Amino acid sequence: MTDKPSRREFAKVTATLAAAITFKPFYILQAKPRSNGEIIGHGSHKYRVQQGWGNLDSSKFPVNNCHEMVQDSKGRLLMIGDEVKNNILIYDRSGKLLDSWGHDFPGGHGLTLWNANGEEFLFICDPNTGKVFKTDLKGTILLTIEHPSKVGAYKESDAFKPTETAIGPDGTIYVADGYGSQWILRYTPKGEFIDKFGGAGDGDAQFSTAHGVTVDYRNKANPTLLVTSRAHNSFKRFTLDGKYLNTMFLPGAFVCRPVIKEETLYSGVCWSRLRYLNQTNDSGFVTILDKNDKVISNPGGTQPEYRNGQLQLMVQEKPIFMHCHDVCVDNDKNIYVCQWNAKKTYPVKLERV
Repeated sequence: MTDKPSRREFAKVTATLAAAITFKPFYILQAKPRSNGEIIGHGSHKYRVQQGWGNLDSSKFPVNNCHEMVQDSKGRLLMIGDEVKNNILIYDRSGKLLDSWGHDFPGGHGLTLWNANGEEFLFICDPNTGKVFKTDLKGTILLTIEHPSKVGAYKESDAFKPTETAIGPDGTIYVADGYGSQWILRYTPKGEFIDKFGGAGDGDAQFSTAHGVTVDYRNKANPTLLVTSRAHNSFKRFTLDGKYLNTMFLPGAFVCRPVIKEETLYSGVCWSRLRYLNQTNDSGFVTILDKNDKVISNPGGTQPEYRNGQLQLMVQEKPIFMHCHDVCVDNDKNIYVCQWNAKKTYPVKLERV
């Protein structure tokens, strides 16, 4: 016979579930409040919202989804989107448009900047065409990585929809097949296939939406690889040759690419688990972790809380963002937020206060 819980135990469990599911009043269908100038975030990481920062004339420089942004050595902010009239928009920090280019990336998604001893290159991922492109900063294509079946790494029938790249200290190219078959593929600097690791699944070393990848240099003697497993609400850490180390579980947060600036890790959260703990539309925010992988601020989200060392559920607190797809952090620690599925709006700036 199965033991029945006591009335006190049953009440405790019921209260815990109710608290999680009714975290905040549901405002998803309500009108979005005016948030320009509002201060959001927690602790020492608070920001003033500048919603009109990146606005342009949409008849000349339209956007569909603002996917990712990087900053080059000149301080320019380069953003990629999937609008082929101008895949790349280049801003200065005031929000002024400096340049635009790119008409060949219908799924323009991942954008990685690689500084190779003072010479800068971009790596562009296009899941629609199933290709990765290395370009110079003016858009000239220098290298193309195509479907892995061409090098025997996939079957021809396997989906290849790359979402992100990272470049290792020796020039190794890491490609995250985040919308495809969930592998992290390694290539030489010349684009020659080395190997792959991960794959789809719920194992520690596997992924569910391997959306982002970056090299973590904060331990200079032992750099590691951080890979997003978005549907698992986590980042997973690996050695540079693909051996699993540990998982950063971020309950409630469907995180995108991990972005590291000095000792701090930042990420856009595309969705959170609002209604009945399900992935909920228009529920994004930004999350920020310290060098010890502890969440210290959630601009637009609920204040991070730890109980007995365990991070509690994090969700959107204010409907400032819809779907935060990426962040870029400048040298003054301001954050620029790119959004997917956000009514064709331009990036939002969060000014550090």
